[in-house]
Amino acid sequence: MRSIRRFRSADRAALSDICVRTAHAGADARGMLSDDDLWGLMYALPYAERHPDLCWVVDDGAGRAIGYLVDTDDTDAFEEWFRAEWWPRFARSFRKPESLRERELLASANARGSNPVPHAGRYPAHLHIDLLPEVQGEGWGRGLIETLLTDLRARGVPGLHLEMDPANTSAAGFYERLGMNALESAQDGQAYGILL
Repeated sequence: MRSIRRFRSADRAALSDICVRTAHAGADARGMLSDDDLWGLMYALPYAERHPDLCWVVDDGAGRAIGYLVDTDDTDAFEEWFRAEWWPRFARSFRKPESLRERELLASANARGSNPVPHAGRYPAHLHIDLLPEVQGEGWGRGLIETLLTDLRARGVPGLHLEMDPANTSAAGFYERLGMNALESAQDGQAYGILL
């Protein structure tokens, strides 16, 4: 039976796989980059590494993760850690980007931690959530976010934000139904936030 449980270190490969299979505005991004691992190294695995206590998965009932939510409760500290400790371990592997999208992603990774993150003051926590198509629309995303919100409230975190691809219109509707508000955003992204 499917359930929500805490992340375990054995879930790392599944997190990376889920990340790439949902990275193209919610659709499969496999083959879009010269190395599919870049997606997980930017958007899933660093959170599991730094904050395993703020990561949950949807378990398929046989121990396999088929969805996840990863989070940090302090975006500014996380971004500094990403810049100083996480990304230097991997940056050399991506020296010759083959596409514009890959160049943009690498530029984003290389710039993390060098500038303040918009909205991090009022909404210091931020999340990434991804579900494989087989479990989308079944309430697992809501369950993951409600689990996180309960945990963040218990920690005294005042707010949570996320950034998403504006082309993922179904995700936008999902966040709005959860009570998140659209925040001022860069032209190529859309941010949502909720005060706790």
